[in-house]
Amino acid sequence: MAAAMPSLFETLWRTHEIRPGLVAIDRVMLHERTGAAALRALEAAGRRVVNPAHAFVVMDHIVDTRPGRTDGTLMPGGQAFITETRAAARAFGLTVFDVTDPDQGITHVISPELGIVLPGLTLVAPDSHTGTQGAFGALAWGIGSSEAEHALATGTLRVGKPGAMRVMVSGRLGPGVTPKDLALHLIATHGARGGEGMAVEFAGEAVTALDMEGRMTLCNMATEFGAFSALVAPDEVTFAWLAGRRHAPKGAMWEQALAHWRTLRSGPDAAFDREIAVDAAEVQPMVSWGTSPQHSVPLRAAVPTAAEAGLAPDTHARALAYMGLRPGQPLRGLPIDGAFIGSCTNSRLSDLRRAAAILKGRRIAPTVRKALVVPGSQAVKRAAEAEGLDRIFEAAGFAWRESGCSLCFFAGGESFGAGERVISSTNRNFESRQGPGTRTHIASPEVVAASAIAGVIASPAELA
Repeated sequence: MAAAMPSLFETLWRTHEIRPGLVAIDRVMLHERTGAAALRALEAAGRRVVNPAHAFVVMDHIVDTRPGRTDGTLMPGGQAFITETRAAARAFGLTVFDVTDPDQGITHVISPELGIVLPGLTLVAPDSHTGTQGAFGALAWGIGSSEAEHALATGTLRVGKPGAMRVMVSGRLGPGVTPKDLALHLIATHGARGGEGMAVEFAGEAVTALDMEGRMTLCNMATEFGAFSALVAPDEVTFAWLAGRRHAPKGAMWEQALAHWRTLRSGPDAAFDREIAVDAAEVQPMVSWGTSPQHSVPLRAAVPTAAEAGLAPDTHARALAYMGLRPGQPLRGLPIDGAFIGSCTNSRLSDLRRAAAILKGRRIAPTVRKALVVPGSQAVKRAAEAEGLDRIFEAAGFAWRESGCSLCFFAGGESFGAGERVISSTNRNFESRQGPGTRTHIASPEVVAASAIAGVIASPAELA
């Protein structure tokens, strides 16, 4: 009897496992907030980068995103992160996507744009949202600076094998329901540790119906599910997206690659350590109410009680106290002070198009003190400007920025104010994530845009 075809994760693991606990690494990416530490340690040890052509350095985390930026950061003392990472990367002969480089952007946005990540590869970076790139059928995960040093020097990593999980999403997402909503629904239903220690494969009709940018959003949020990594099996949508990208194979090598990539899928009888079934028809537009992505509910719902949220009373009480909310309070209609569209979750061209479609011909409420749009890359920014999206955002009252991580987190020197309530397309709503004392509600770019116009948390359907 023929052996069962393994899962996609199992295939990727087997093809990269040198011996138990030691895995070959195909690509390493660094950013300026953690890159200098890994490169300095490598230099101090007198080691070289084993494959400089497959290591890439990005300036994205703390760079200034204000228009007309040059080479700086608003983060106090942060300039050293940029200058030291740049100098060390160049000394090792690595490719650097510098602050003013036309290819600069957020790591998990520019790597797919340039075809650095490809189906079947292993890719690591000292960034928790590296699993975003698993949307291409790669095994990608976040590591620490010392692990980055090891991967750069040896092309390998010591890593314990994660379990395998499949999240099967049947049916289709309804009108106005986004991959961000699907991710928040999953996390709210199964918890922020629901995928802990797992390589999570997203599959099913609703997933294959997504474009690549939607798949990236879904895999990005697997981090908030506690996953080791996330995967979507590559298909014709993947291949069409990658064709012609700078680092993708060309000519005969492209055809050879396609033949291999088409084999990268889980078998019908593949074994998984855990499986979760999601009915896409049950997913609704979501918004967070607390201080974890798990603290999310449908937009039309009220703030839950501890029992309804499945939380310990003290955890629930702390989240409510920080957010200034009470059980039973409606989330729709809650006044907001700020709005942010950006991050490695929702800063790609399709995200900006959908938000701009809602904002066109409208103006943000006068009570919204600060509203920003930060494209995920310079390529996204140029494409958006070519379509006139920047003019729509600016006419609506949003500031149009250069690319970078920006106000996804309080590290670049900018923040929202203490006690201010912000609606954000980012992936995390932790305490003080967007500034000391800032209260963050995470949602899709569409809900962020609609809320900015209304001046309160609102859905696009509620706009007149």
